Amino acid sequence: MPHTHSSWPYPKLIAHRGAGRFAPENTLASVRLGASYGFRMMEYDVKLSRDGVAVLLHDDTVNRCSNGQGPAADKTLAELSRLDFGLWHSVAYAGEPIPTLHAIAAYTLANGIHSNIEIKPHPGLEAETGRQVALLARELWAGATLPPLLSSFSETALQAALEAAPELPRALLIEKEVPQDWRERVKRLQCLGLNLNHKYTGKALVEQIKAAGLTLAIWTVNDIARAKELIDWGCDAIVTDEVATLNPEWAASL
Repeated sequence: MPHTHSSWPYPKLIAHRGAGRFAPENTLASVRLGASYGFRMMEYDVKLSRDGVAVLLHDDTVNRCSNGQGPAADKTLAELSRLDFGLWHSVAYAGEPIPTLHAIAAYTLANGIHSNIEIKPHPGLEAETGRQVALLARELWAGATLPPLLSSFSETALQAALEAAPELPRALLIEKEVPQDWRERVKRLQCLGLNLNHKYTGKALVEQIKAAGLTLAIWTVNDIARAKELIDWGCDAIVTDEVATLNPEWAASL
């Protein structure tokens, strides 16, 4: 049966791209660092290599986060593996490889860490990426305490994920203003809830979404006062870069 339970079963704080500010984003190093600050849930971006392997990467090109150039969709896993995804951040992380979803699943499952997998397809590969990531998530997290939450800005990718693995929970990511028909979109995609940009999230909207029985995770919140406000309003989770301050130890003090 599709996952339609509207309560939030995950931690209240989620590390953005792992500890993606203090270590190279979307790498095993960043996920490990996030875990060292007590985080028990990680958000990270997943797309497909040219040969169909699910890897962690935010951008459509490798330019910003590696010593390579060009679209990631044009490179096989072997070609991506020859690139350095750490030195751009700092010399301490020189040589950090691009991780596969298999590697991230192994680490997070072994360490009791939950996942928010953002399906981040290359243009034109929305449906294929949604389908492949959902099928792989079903396989890799079989028997896990909690399944990964699949989220995406791409409704095409979420629809494909729904069709491939309807039992996995999904969330619709909204980049800017929430569209008037958000209820219809969420219902069509059978989403658990919405993941919203905090810049476009007000109290009245939070109340409407929660009254509709949906979950609400807010990104990317790096100010303590703003994080507390959102939690006080009833938001279920906060996605943050500030793992050193906005961490589970801080949340325990609320």
